[in-house]
Amino acid sequence: MEVAEVLPEFADAFAFEEFNRMQREALPALLESSENVVASAPTASGKTALAELAICKALADGGTALFIAPMRALTNEKEDDWDRFEALDYSVYVVTGERDLNPRRARRADILVMTPEKLDSATRKHDSRRYDFVTDIDVCVIDEVHLLDADRRGSVLEVTISRLRRLCAPRIVALSATMPNVDDVAAWLDAPEEATFEFGDEYRPVDLKSGVRTYTHGDNAFADKYRRLYRALDLAEPHLREDGQALVFVSSRQDTVQAAKKARDEIAERDVSMGVRGDYDFHTDLKEAIDNDTLRQSILDGVAFHHAGLSKEERDLVEEWFKQGHIELLFSTSTLAWGVNLPARCVVIRDTKYHDPLEGEVDMSPLDVLQMLGRAGRPGYDDVGYGWVVCDSAEADKYRRLLRDGKEIESRLAESLETHLNAEIAMGTITDLEDVMDWLETTFYYVRGQSKPDEYDFPNLRERVRDCLEGLVERGFVETGEDLSIEATPLGVLTSKYYLRLDTAARFAALCDRAESGPITAGDVLETVATAEEFDSVSARQDERDAISAVLVGEDTDDLDAGERKVLAILRSAASGSTPAELRSDAWAIRRNATRLVSALGAFLDRFVGPHAANLARRVEARIENGVAEDAVGLTAIDGVGPGRASKLAKEGLSTPGDVDDAGLEGLIDAGLSEGVAERVAEGASSLPALDIDWGQFPGTVATGENEVCDVTVRNVGEPARAGIRVTVNGVEMTSSNTYLRDSETVPVGVFGADAEELEFTVSVAFPEEPLVPITASRTVEVE
Repeated sequence: MEVAEVLPEFADAFAFEEFNRMQREALPALLESSENVVASAPTASGKTALAELAICKALADGGTALFIAPMRALTNEKEDDWDRFEALDYSVYVVTGERDLNPRRARRADILVMTPEKLDSATRKHDSRRYDFVTDIDVCVIDEVHLLDADRRGSVLEVTISRLRRLCAPRIVALSATMPNVDDVAAWLDAPEEATFEFGDEYRPVDLKSGVRTYTHGDNAFADKYRRLYRALDLAEPHLREDGQALVFVSSRQDTVQAAKKARDEIAERDVSMGVRGDYDFHTDLKEAIDNDTLRQSILDGVAFHHAGLSKEERDLVEEWFKQGHIELLFSTSTLAWGVNLPARCVVIRDTKYHDPLEGEVDMSPLDVLQMLGRAGRPGYDDVGYGWVVCDSAEADKYRRLLRDGKEIESRLAESLETHLNAEIAMGTITDLEDVMDWLETTFYYVRGQSKPDEYDFPNLRERVRDCLEGLVERGFVETGEDLSIEATPLGVLTSKYYLRLDTAARFAALCDRAESGPITAGDVLETVATAEEFDSVSARQDERDAISAVLVGEDTDDLDAGERKVLAILRSAASGSTPAELRSDAWAIRRNATRLVSALGAFLDRFVGPHAANLARRVEARIENGVAEDAVGLTAIDGVGPGRASKLAKEGLSTPGDVDDAGLEGLIDAGLSEGVAERVAEGASSLPALDIDWGQFPGTVATGENEVCDVTVRNVGEPARAGIRVTVNGVEMTSSNTYLRDSETVPVGVFGADAEELEFTVSVAFPEEPLVPITASRTVEVE
């Protein structure tokens, strides 16, 4: 069955000319009906084409398609792969983070690509103009729906699909690796029997022989890695000697490089004939194409590594050369198993555990293990593929059971029911207990509970939900009315909007309470974020502890555990632009999460305290992102000024946008900027608010017991912005206001003859949405 016969207008959208057996069997359900479809099939059997068929039908009907990719790395790959749709004049748009989102492009896209987390966040804000595009979806394709069973991420996928179905009732097409309970997923998604497919191993293009091999576990984790590496090479060697290829999965980017280096020496020691050193033309191409010296030397010996830290060009070349056979032994992280279709005759999983910056040491998920092993066997080249798990003997039976029986997909919703329930209440979709039960009936949790009532404590479900609601009420996220109605408090709404765990939101609320009774510092903001529940599994390795103590020297951190101290040290050093080498491996992930949390904390402070507190959080966020000094952080508000440029300008004495504006073009050129850059920076500085505080007829003296009201004028001679204006006398707040400062604002200030000998009046203006240092001006009045 040729693609051009079935879909002549979309023939160029497919990477092949003819559908295989599995695709042919699913084709009528996808193209000739509008029912929801669930298809479970072995890895490498061609499931992606089923997604593309569903998308083609939606496009032919004038609709919009949404593709949910299991991880962020794969969303960009889909954008590249689907250039074929772009060539047919259909637009593909990958929905990214809040700041990078282009709502206009998203609204006009024919195919949207999102991760479950991005879709969850977008659907929570569906009634805003920025995210209204999520209510206009005609077909939703869930790639790898068995991720329902993944820790933490699984419940996100589950509640988001349930929510999307309520919002716009799209057709759902769910694709999965082989799973024993596909009927439960079909029941959840209302896919009829004729549109539910369970394709067995007979549909694999190449048979798979899989097994478990053990190694002798020692006391030294570093030495254990090499024991497992030698075991992996023992398994790969027979295939390498027969000109086959091997793919070895390891736990980290750094490990791919180290394993490749060691494997080159070991392969030479074992006298296995590999490599392309004799191919002069390829050698020349390699030298021109690959800058990474370690990678280039490895490829010459037929060995390579692949991870997300390589440039896209390097990754593409490694994949292409592996397909061509120039690379025979490839070390990779697990991302390759989910994304690129890169099979090998032999696949070995060297590491079944990995270090997660936020979770510490964790087991590879059973889904990842099966996905990786599924890469064994090259269609058209091999009759059989070989897949091996290398593990400690204590865990061997667990992996043997997994390979023999597969993995039933369970719901993970119970683990975070309170968080998701709060989100639904905050959106207004749940207003009483009956609504909660109606919502639960739309979840996979409910379906799975009917299949396994004892394991899911199904008979006590209503009681469990009531306890959940009472907990939300007690903690201030939800309030109940006299008519037993339920609605979210401002705390509950912000928690949902900013995608926070409940304990973290409670910590943020506690800091807001402190800030209302007295000023808080940047240190308070950093410590509140460092102790957020999102970081509760971060651990400090022994070799990191001296570096952590050096960063935090002189600080009282006795109340923090080792993981919290590590997060705080990374944030403090990031803010000063000097992260110690020992902490850098985890710093990127921790900083990325922390900036999101500081931004959310800023919103809490803005709502519950005021603009000055929110501005403090905004400045802390900018420092973590850019690594600039506290007095120069305002420079990062200027478009085109990043960490390097901010430091350069600050060294030349230009530490605020006002200084930059005063310096003008010539001053910026004198400070070392090129003319073109100086023009952009000057323009960026002039597009920010700029203040002039006019004290008017403010007196210099006041008699004891006398008082008068004076007008102080705050003028904005720059761009309009939201601002907080605060007046203090001798450090005690007199008045504060929250305003949108377009031109000028008159602030009444009461001057009174008090007991003090002199009074210092200070007007402070802060911008909660910009990392600008607050503008302050003071006047001293003598009391006679």
